[in-house]
Amino acid sequence: MRGNDDARRTAIADFDADARVVLDWLKHEGTVASNQLGAMGFCIGGHLAFRAALQSDMKATASCYPTGVQNGKLGRGTADTIQRFSDIQGELLVIFGTLDPHVPEAGRETVIQALKSAGTVHNVLIYEADHTFMRNDGYRYDPEVTDTAWAEIIAFFKRVFT
Repeated sequence: MRGNDDARRTAIADFDADARVVLDWLKHEGTVASNQLGAMGFCIGGHLAFRAALQSDMKATASCYPTGVQNGKLGRGTADTIQRFSDIQGELLVIFGTLDPHVPEAGRETVIQALKSAGTVHNVLIYEADHTFMRNDGYRYDPEVTDTAWAEIIAFFKRVFT
């Protein structure tokens, strides 16, 4: 609850600045090749993964049930993420659940159509699952769909980074 509250009060520019600092650190850390940068996130982190993908040095991004991309809801302010899809130079894997009340069918379609219109290299996977279906607690958890999604995510990163 505290993390969600903090996220609601965070400026979008601060999220973006944090991503840039992490990417710069990774590029100079020594064990990560500068052309091998990727991101992954869930829920608000899925939206933040999209924001990281806007960085020109990102090669691959996996975004699982990203909230707020379709309507700009992110932290304090309105995010221009969907309007900037054409800035994405790396590949995207986007995962949605059909039962997700935070990203309903109209929201999913808005994101998918914007990705297509922007010419972004992407793959969208849609499972019959709820929001946070990969979090192994509570009624929304679906272990079978989670295993399938993880296999797709791992295959995606292996393909892009080899």
